[in-house]
Amino acid sequence: MSELTVRRTHAAVMIGRCVRLSQRNVDALLVSLLLPVILMLLFVYLFGGAIDTGSAYVTYVVPGVLLLCAGFGAAGTAVSVTTDLTNGMIERLRTMDVGATSIIAGHVVASVVRNLVSTALVLAVAVAIGFRPAVAPLRWLAAAGVLLLFLLAVSWLSAAFGLLARTPEAASGYTFLVMFLPYPSSAFVPVETMPGWLRGFAENQPVTPVIESLRGLLLDAPVGSAPARAVIWCLGLLAVGVLLSAVLFRRRIA
Repeated sequence: MSELTVRRTHAAVMIGRCVRLSQRNVDALLVSLLLPVILMLLFVYLFGGAIDTGSAYVTYVVPGVLLLCAGFGAAGTAVSVTTDLTNGMIERLRTMDVGATSIIAGHVVASVVRNLVSTALVLAVAVAIGFRPAVAPLRWLAAAGVLLLFLLAVSWLSAAFGLLARTPEAASGYTFLVMFLPYPSSAFVPVETMPGWLRGFAENQPVTPVIESLRGLLLDAPVGSAPARAVIWCLGLLAVGVLLSAVLFRRRIA
């Protein structure tokens, strides 16, 4: 059996393990699935009437909530990686010659799977309360591609945070930045309504072009350069996450 085949087998086994762990951790799974839905309902029905976005607020807010899903899922990734480090699981896997890439990839792919399920749930509830996305298949595919790339990037970055943290509680705290980024962006209010100093940050951080891409693609609106900027940001974050994970893994296991 070739080395590449062995690595693929190890990665598949690790992905299956992490998905099963997610299914068994019912409390965390329910939080990651239901909390974005609750937040969406909160924004739409408590704050939506007071926020003027030029359209129904549910239509405006859904793309931002989809990225909140990624933030909550990312927190779970960091915690699960740190837990494996602190309870000795990774050392045991290394004695069986399971590669670092396979171990981290298992956590990352499980995170992406959780986020996709949460995304589907959010979209279903959003449609039930009035969200009406465009139906052009190519736009749906483009939106799905941008979202998937973002999920992959934040999951790898969160895995790096998990390798950096010494306790699961600290890992959850490190991912606060990922969960916070959708708020100072165009997720919930137009950036034009923000103070000048905050508007500059909102327009030039990674979440805003992703949200603008999803909003334009799903609602059949012009997207301009947002998809290109979103892809560049996501690829940059993904590269940082992968490289940082490799460096930190070697330091923690050495």
